[in-house]
Amino acid sequence: MLIYEYMPNKSLDYFLFDSIRGVFLDWSKRFSIIEGIAQGFLYLHKFSRTRVVHRDLNASNVLLDENMNSKISDFGMARIFSINDLEANTSRIVGTRGYMPPEYAMEGIFSTKSNVYSFGVLVLEIISGRRNNSFYNDDRAISLVGYAWELWKEGAGLQLMVPALADSCTNKDKLLRCVQVGLLCVEDSAANRPTMSDVLSGLTNESSPLPAPTKLAFSTDRHAVISSIVEKEPQILSVNDVTISDCDGR
Repeated sequence: MLIYEYMPNKSLDYFLFDSIRGVFLDWSKRFSIIEGIAQGFLYLHKFSRTRVVHRDLNASNVLLDENMNSKISDFGMARIFSINDLEANTSRIVGTRGYMPPEYAMEGIFSTKSNVYSFGVLVLEIISGRRNNSFYNDDRAISLVGYAWELWKEGAGLQLMVPALADSCTNKDKLLRCVQVGLLCVEDSAANRPTMSDVLSGLTNESSPLPAPTKLAFSTDRHAVISSIVEKEPQILSVNDVTISDCDGR
């Protein structure tokens, strides 16, 4: 049983995706929230007595106290790893669509790098004020991750910033660094994603160079047939609404 202190400012999504309440989150508050989440996961991954993989990080599972300090919540789907465990496999996929890394959504493989991926998506959402699944183009869904990647390749990463931050964000290099860290966290290969130690260092040590993001874990034309259980989402059995049955003798 987990007992939380009272969080008067509810959850991050209450402010982040609302055009009116979002103005209360200036750039300093947003960066503080990003840094606080990173510190929380660094503790869960490295300094906790047992390593914890959350498996459902999203904006609604980040609570805000009276000073807008972020607290990771909802550990109902978390898994405890021993110090020597690197990854695990499950046939029951749980979590929130849009925050799952491809190796987990498609193969059931999860690790601390799964949290890193979810964190990267959340960083891009905090900067842009938009949900990962809120982008559509020519009847084909494009995620926020894909949109951010296109802007980054064009050297237009600042365009990802929600307009409400124009006055409060005086250090544009710091914001671009956060975008770069977010993109590094959503690399397609889990091995290429940074650890949370590297993430926190990349966010706070502005003098240290960051690697360039390469292959991101998104595709506008890749569809997966996943037989799984996803929280608050319908089960997807076929992308073509066709059921294929195998007949075996009895």
